[in-house]
Amino acid sequence: MKQSAAEIICEYGPFPGAGQVHGVSYDGAHVWFASGDKLNAFDPASRQAVRSIDIAAHAGTAFDGEHLFQIAEDRIQKIDPKTGSVLATIPAPGGGRDSGLAWAEGTLWVGQYRDRKIHQIDAETGAILRTIESSRFVTGVTWVDGELWHATAEGDESDLRRIDPQTGEVLEKLETPHGVYISGLESDGGDQFFCGGGKTGKIRAVRRPRAK
Repeated sequence: MKQSAAEIICEYGPFPGAGQVHGVSYDGAHVWFASGDKLNAFDPASRQAVRSIDIAAHAGTAFDGEHLFQIAEDRIQKIDPKTGSVLATIPAPGGGRDSGLAWAEGTLWVGQYRDRKIHQIDAETGAILRTIESSRFVTGVTWVDGELWHATAEGDESDLRRIDPQTGEVLEKLETPHGVYISGLESDGGDQFFCGGGKTGKIRAVRRPRAK
């Protein structure tokens, strides 16, 4: 297993009216993050908030190229980002104990915080297709270039882990500085991860290591 220190490139926020960061996603232009009773978007280039949607937003956030998905208590809502309308709702696999959320391969991937699991689920029905075990509390989840990464948190320690999506084996680990908590997680599709900062209200960009 490769192990290194996480390289924090920059910090965004905190943003007005958004005291916490739960889920984090990226639509190719804006970073979206859940703050409890709102989904917020900011422009990482200007670092400015651009809009918010009044909707329950308690945990993970994902984007499928057209729609946002947002965990709200024990359900996952499919949202039209243009109008803020909820188009569909499916049950969340953890029944309210869910954390991260990612879209990949036409399905949703849902972190289970204290259960230390990641479920792949059917985005139409919520049916669990596969479960991966982790050795630590799971917060954010993301896919990039066929790699499955998730964030962990336990006590004051957090890290980012690249895992084998079949076995759950940890292949690579990026350790954040002591006290830097990671809530939501999303890749920008390139060299960065956007990492939610929990109660700090900040989002941090962390460099994604590339295979040499």
